[in-house]
Amino acid sequence: MKFLKLAAAAAVVATLATPAALADKLDDVINNGVLRCAVVLDFPPIGYRDANNEPAGFDVEYCNDMAAALDVDAEVIPVTWAERLPAIVTNRADIVFGGTSDSLERAKTVGFSIPYAIYFAQAVVGKDSGITSFEDMKGKRVAAAVGTVPEQEWLKIAEQWGEENLYQGYQSENEVFLAVAQGKADAGITTNTAVKPITDQYDTVVPGPRMPWTTDYTSVAGPRKDVTWLNYINLFITHQVRSGRYEELWQKYVGDTAPELRIPGVLY
Repeated sequence: MKFLKLAAAAAVVATLATPAALADKLDDVINNGVLRCAVVLDFPPIGYRDANNEPAGFDVEYCNDMAAALDVDAEVIPVTWAERLPAIVTNRADIVFGGTSDSLERAKTVGFSIPYAIYFAQAVVGKDSGITSFEDMKGKRVAAAVGTVPEQEWLKIAEQWGEENLYQGYQSENEVFLAVAQGKADAGITTNTAVKPITDQYDTVVPGPRMPWTTDYTSVAGPRKDVTWLNYINLFITHQVRSGRYEELWQKYVGDTAPELRIPGVLY
């Protein structure tokens, strides 16, 4: 009798556990009929708000394209740089399109796709800052967005120079650009794709030097343990490249030939 009770209890547990075990993010998105994309909207031309205050840019179009492939609606959830990973951890979003570098430390928290966009870091500087080269940034007030690779890399340099006190961290890149435009900071570190729209926007801001750290291969982020979802994202990125859509959108928003996504010497 005791054996039969244990067997029955085990059967109930197995029955209850089966649906959860089979469920994954791909099923959830399809069943819910909506793809929730976390997107940084102060990162023009990759993510921004248009003249009608609607989300626009390269990342927004990628969100829309993936939703169309899944035959669901797209929902853009605006996030700051620091909110990208928490949006996945708290299930506020299903996916992050937000120029996220796939560091080993971050991979302990979320899962990453193959690269979908490539950037290098560049400064925008005050017109009268006197900064024309990387070396000119020594002794200057430098700003970056909190929780970004530019912040992490610049702080290493600032420590070497003994200038941590000159660093300014802001919650958004828009705040960084405004600080430079108003003379509160001498330089702001962003990506190469943001330099032209920002220098066009502010008369007091001009393009600055490229930063010395390596090219930034960025990934789409999703739940760390959901391999099926990450596999689908990888397939979607591959399809965007093969179909020519990646090249089309990069030229539309950045105005240049789309960079090769493959990392030299790495097999995907």
